[in-house]
Amino acid sequence: MCSGKCAKCLGIALIPLAILCILANILLFFPGGKVASENGHISDEVWFFGGILGSGAVMIFPALVFLGMKNNDCCGCCGNESCGKRFANFSSIIFAAVGFVGAGYSFIISAVAINKGPKCGVITWNHALWDECTEPKDIIPWNLTLFSLLIIMGGVQAVLCAIQAINGLMGTIFGDCKCCGCCGGGDGLI
Repeated sequence: MCSGKCAKCLGIALIPLAILCILANILLFFPGGKVASENGHISDEVWFFGGILGSGAVMIFPALVFLGMKNNDCCGCCGNESCGKRFANFSSIIFAAVGFVGAGYSFIISAVAINKGPKCGVITWNHALWDECTEPKDIIPWNLTLFSLLIIMGGVQAVLCAIQAINGLMGTIFGDCKCCGCCGGGDGLI
């Protein structure tokens, strides 16, 4: 399989995941699905924007690079003849690393948020006090569900970026598919 085709598939998968992560983080600003009566009810970890930045905005860059790799021809990338598929594959490794870090950030922030629990009327939080956390209403299932989704989606994004890093490394070392009649002839091997 061509590394460009694989990268395009991974890019297509990352875009909806990034959008869902952004939405999940935005929903966390509405504890229990309602407008917060005060910012004190919003968990501190929501303000770190793990879903908006880490698994969201940062993930858009690798996704777009991965999507664009299939469109690069054998003679160059971005219209520059001195740059070829191997360089495109190498640069995709860098963007995969950026995506991996972004997904990891979201994953860690979400795991910490689940461990600490939501802010509610209980001063000292621990899992034994879940029944006592009544304000805002439904805050516990709300936070657990959304932060768990961020953990799952961040983990999937990290795996997809790791796959692209391996794919890009293989494309850098071994080249990509054959191209016919490119750059004035030759066998077209990269």
